[in-house]
Amino acid sequence: MRDFQLELMRYAEIIVKIGLNIQKGQTLVVFAPVSAVAIVRLIVKTAYESGAYDIYVDWNDDEIVRLKYELASEDSLKDYPMFKLKGIEELIDSNGALLFIRAPDPELFSGIDPKRIIIGNKTVSVALSEFQQNIMTKKLSWSLVAVPSKAWAAKVFPDLEESEGVGRLWEAIFKATRADLLNPIQEWEKHNNNLKYRVNYLNSKKYRCLSYYAPGTKLSIELPENHIWHGGEKINNRGASFYANIPTEEVFTAPLKNGVNGIVSSTKPLSNRGILIENFTLTFKNGKIIDFTAEVGYDALKRIIETDEGSCYIGEVALVPHNSPISESNLIYYHTLFDENASCHLAIGNAYPFCIEGGVDLDREHLAQQGINTSNIHVDFMIGSGELDIYGESSDGTKEQIICNGKWMF
Repeated sequence: MRDFQLELMRYAEIIVKIGLNIQKGQTLVVFAPVSAVAIVRLIVKTAYESGAYDIYVDWNDDEIVRLKYELASEDSLKDYPMFKLKGIEELIDSNGALLFIRAPDPELFSGIDPKRIIIGNKTVSVALSEFQQNIMTKKLSWSLVAVPSKAWAAKVFPDLEESEGVGRLWEAIFKATRADLLNPIQEWEKHNNNLKYRVNYLNSKKYRCLSYYAPGTKLSIELPENHIWHGGEKINNRGASFYANIPTEEVFTAPLKNGVNGIVSSTKPLSNRGILIENFTLTFKNGKIIDFTAEVGYDALKRIIETDEGSCYIGEVALVPHNSPISESNLIYYHTLFDENASCHLAIGNAYPFCIEGGVDLDREHLAQQGINTSNIHVDFMIGSGELDIYGESSDGTKEQIICNGKWMF
């Protein structure tokens, strides 16, 4: 018989000790939905026990967010509370940590005037551009995690009663994050070692390009000469480890901005800012998205691609085995945090500067000179399946299959 409270405590411990790796004397800011109060209390308790200096919780509520998009003036949608950014800047300077807890509604903004969503998205993207750059250059420790919402559970388990659906989603989250295991901290250490093995192998190969083949997909992705693969724990600028996502199953790097050619088909729905995009394709020429289709959410996909100059290029290449624990759950989560860790994926928009040698010390202009894309957005979408084959090609023309039928070949 499952012990919900025990697994919830283990989940909180994973978040604090693995995700954030709270250091003695560190300040933590938690951004959390009001529905997550039970686990937030456990996180706060565990963080203080781990030596946190102080902890601040910034509560939010999706229904209130939706009300703003429905009822607030258009001018209000163009305004961002800059006082929050000033606080985060102080946190970065003082070696703080950030935790983002999501209880998503995959269709939160369904029925909202698309024009208002465009305005709100642009406001957030511009206001947070410098903050996103600090995140991507690892100037602080941060982690993103999720807890169930009633709307999310209903989307994942549409045939179940509300309470049963929420319970099943909790079980799925505990399993995906290893909170259901006897010693989750030790299991995370083993998992990190496995990811590092893949990272070290790929970095030793220094592939010139990757070739993707699957139904509806025939894609070539060139990689920068000085690219670096990453996976598992990250190390911030002060030398402390953290996990940006809990769960995580990926190894990833940055593509050459102008080196993507061909067509790719999505294999899972994309929920972006409360709107679903399903069964879509992207066609690339010299890195740029020159055409796209979508059975559902075409306008939302168009808005993503047209966000700014860099949002019609790719910023991330991520490899995930089709037999990952999340994939083997056979669930579609309708949330990128989980679906991206069940599937090989790409990301539209900004690349992580640390994915090339010396990248964290470069500004946008010099990153562009290295062939690294910059944008105010970073939107992951899933392309992996049990029918995906990926080949790596070395600079001498030698080809090697690294993914076969969605699974690692090494």
